[in-house]
Amino acid sequence: MRLQAALQAQLDVSPSPDGQHPVIFLLDADRRFDRNLLTHWINAHPDPDREHVIVCLDLRDDRNPLAVEALIDALQRHPQACVAPLRLSWLQTDHAKKSGPRLRDVLRGGERRPPSWLCDRVARLNPERVHLTVGEPGATLDLADRFLAKTGLSAETQREEFAVFIARQAAVVLDIAERQLIGGRYKVPRYVHQSIRSNRAFKLGLRTIANEAQRSSKEVRSEANVYLKEMISIPTRFWLDVWAKLCEVCLGLGYDKALQYDPADLERVRKIVRQYPSALLWTHKTYIDGFVVPKILFDNNFPMPHFFGGANLNIPILGFFLRRAGGIFIRRSFQDNEVYKLSLKQYIGYLMEKRFPMTWSFEGTRSRLGKLMPPKYGLLKYVLEGAHHAGSQDIHIIPVSVSYDLVRDAEEYAREQSGTPKAPESVGWMVRYIKSLARPMGRIHVDFGEPVRLDRAPDPNDQLAISKIAFQVAVEANRVTPATFPAVVSTALLGAFPRALTEPEIIREVSTMTQWATGRGVRLSPDFNLNFADDMAGLLANMIKEGIITRFEGGPETVYGIAEGQAPIASFYRNTIVHFFLTRAVAELALLAVSEQRHPVTTLDHFWAEVRELRDLFKFEFFYPDTQEFEQQIDAELCRDEPRWQSLLSERPDNARLIINRLSPKLGHVALTIFAEAYSVGTDILLRQPDDEPLDEAVFIDRCMSYGRQAYLQRRISSEASIGKLLYGNAWKMLSSRGLIDQPEGRSRQAEALNQLIRRLEVIRALSIADRGASTLRDVARETL
Repeated sequence: MRLQAALQAQLDVSPSPDGQHPVIFLLDADRRFDRNLLTHWINAHPDPDREHVIVCLDLRDDRNPLAVEALIDALQRHPQACVAPLRLSWLQTDHAKKSGPRLRDVLRGGERRPPSWLCDRVARLNPERVHLTVGEPGATLDLADRFLAKTGLSAETQREEFAVFIARQAAVVLDIAERQLIGGRYKVPRYVHQSIRSNRAFKLGLRTIANEAQRSSKEVRSEANVYLKEMISIPTRFWLDVWAKLCEVCLGLGYDKALQYDPADLERVRKIVRQYPSALLWTHKTYIDGFVVPKILFDNNFPMPHFFGGANLNIPILGFFLRRAGGIFIRRSFQDNEVYKLSLKQYIGYLMEKRFPMTWSFEGTRSRLGKLMPPKYGLLKYVLEGAHHAGSQDIHIIPVSVSYDLVRDAEEYAREQSGTPKAPESVGWMVRYIKSLARPMGRIHVDFGEPVRLDRAPDPNDQLAISKIAFQVAVEANRVTPATFPAVVSTALLGAFPRALTEPEIIREVSTMTQWATGRGVRLSPDFNLNFADDMAGLLANMIKEGIITRFEGGPETVYGIAEGQAPIASFYRNTIVHFFLTRAVAELALLAVSEQRHPVTTLDHFWAEVRELRDLFKFEFFYPDTQEFEQQIDAELCRDEPRWQSLLSERPDNARLIINRLSPKLGHVALTIFAEAYSVGTDILLRQPDDEPLDEAVFIDRCMSYGRQAYLQRRISSEASIGKLLYGNAWKMLSSRGLIDQPEGRSRQAEALNQLIRRLEVIRALSIADRGASTLRDVARETL
C-alpha cells in the first residue's frame, strides 16, 4: 500500500491504548479498504507482551442490526480487556465544503465517503482527506457497570446485549472524536431506538401499562416500537448540510445573507446548550422563522436542533427529508394512548439527557398583529413531561427573538384581518410564496434572552407552573426584541396619521424615540448608527417600494406618510415594539384622567386606580409583570422625566397636566388607540344586542367587522388598523371577563368608559403634535373645544 507522507505521519502513531490488559480493537469498517488500512496500522505497532484481537463492525448505520458474534467471542476470551474503537474518516475537500451538497451526493444516498472502488486512488492522490480516528478506549469492567446501571442486566448472563451495548458506546466515542475534525454541528443522537427499548425505566413502564390494560407485554412492546419508529428523527451529516443549505437559500432570497446577532450572546448560548438540557423557543412572525435558528446554529458550529412537526407531514419525500434534518413527528391527539405518551416522554427525556437541543415557536402560530401571540402550551408541556420523566435537572429554556426589517407575510395578515379568507396551503401556494420572497426586505435580527431556568421540570399536571414558564419566556423575548428602523418609522408616521411628515420631522421623531429607547435599555438595530439621518432616503427606500409609505415631492418640501390603505401593515411593524411603550402609555392616560377629576379624591389613589383599570382592560393584549412590579415600572418611567411627580400629584390634580407636558415623546395614542377603538366597536355591538338573543363569539366578530368598516367610513375610528378579527376576538375576551356578554348591566358604563379613553388618546395625540410645533387649524380648534 503506497502512502503519502501526511498519511504516513498518522500511521507512525500507535493506536494501542495505555495499560497492560489485552486490547479489543473495535473497527468501524464495513469496506475492504478501511479494514485493510486500519489493520495495517495496528500490525505496524506490535506489542509482544500484550495480546490483542481485531473485531470489525458496521457502526455508521443505526438502522441495521449489529452482528456482534465476533465481539461476543472476543469478550469471552478476554473478559478483562480494553476496548479501543478505530475508524477511517474521510474529510471533504475545500471545494466540496464551499459548494455544499450536490445532486450526485443525493443520488449516492448522501454518502460522504468515496465509492469503494475509488478509495485507494483518492487516498493516494488526496491523502489529506484520510484521517485515522481513535475513540476514547474503555475497560470492559467499567462498561459492564454502565450496562447494569442503564439496563438492569448483567454482562455475564446477557452477553449479546452487552456486546451490542459496547458497540453502541464505541460508535458514540468515535463520533465524538470525529467531530473534532468535521465540527460540532454534526453531533447527532446514535442508536436512539435501541437505547430506549433497552432502558430499564421504559421497560418497567410498558409492563405496568400491559398489566393495567390486561394486555401481553409483547403486544405493548410491539406497539411502542411502532410509535418510536414513527417519531424518532435520524439526522445525518449529509441531510443536515442539505437542511442548512435550504435555510440559507430561503432566507437569502430577500434578506441580507448575514444574520444580525451579538456574538457574545451566541457564545453564552453555546455554553448553556453544551452543559444543560435546553430548548430554544422563538417568536413567530413569518413562515420562514423556522429556518433562522437552524441556520445561525449551523453557521456557528452548534449541534443542529431537533424540531417538531405534525404526523401529517410524515409523507413520502417530505417526511424522508425532515426526519433526516432533525424533525420529530408527533400525532395531534394521543391523550388516551398511554403507550404513545410513555414513548414520547422517554424519547424527549433521552434527548434532554444527552444534551440535544430542541426548538419550536412558543406562540404556536404566526403573529398576525406584530406583537406576541398568547403562548401555546402543547409542545412545552410534552418537553417538560419528558424532562420530568427523565429526572432532568437545571433545565434552560432560552427565548429567541427573530425580527425582520420587513415581513412579506404582513400583506397577507392585513387581508386576513380585514375578512379575506386565508389562502389554502398547497404545493402551488408554496412555490408562489417562495417566489414572493425574492424582493429586498432588509435584515434579519436574532436576539437571545436570558434563559428561564428550572431546577427540575414541574409536575406534568401543574398547568399553572407551565403557564408561568411560558409567560416568562414571552416577557424575556419581548425584552430582547430590537427596535428596527421600519418599526420606529411606522410608529412615528402612525403617531401623525393621517398627516404626512417632512424628512426633517421624521428625523426628529425617530431621534426622539431612539433616545427615549436607549435610555431604557431597548435594543436598536444597526441602522441606528450615528449617521442614520444622512441616509434617510435610502433607509426609507424599501418601505416605499413595498408600498407601506408614500413620498410626495410636488410641493415646496418632500413629505412622507402612511400610504392609502396601508395603516394595518404599518401597524404590524409598530406592534413589534409596542410593548416598550406600554408603561409610558398607561402613565399618560392615568395622568390625564386625574387632571380631569373634579370631585374631591386622593389624586395618587385615583392615579393608581386608573393604572390598574387600564392594566386589566388590556390584559388580553400584553404580557405584564405582576401588579406590584408593573406599578414600580410606572413610577420609574415617570421619575425619569419628573422625579417629584408623586408629590406634585398629591398637591393638586391640575399638576397632572404639568407632568404630562414634561413627558416626551408622548406615546399613549401610538400604543393603545387601535385596541381601544376595537374594544369600543365591540361594546357598541353588545349595546345593540337584544337581551333575549344569544350571541356567540363568531357572530360577534362578524358583526364587529361590518360595524368597524362603517365606523371607519364615518371616521369614528382613526384608521383601518382598528378593524381586525384578532382585535375583536380580544374584545370578546375582555367583555366576557367582565361578565358583559350575558349580563346587559354595565354595558353602557363600559361603552362610556371606552369613549372617554378614546377621547383622552386623541388629546395625547394633539399634545404630541403640539410638541412638534406643527399644529394645524384643526388642532387649535380641537384644543379650544
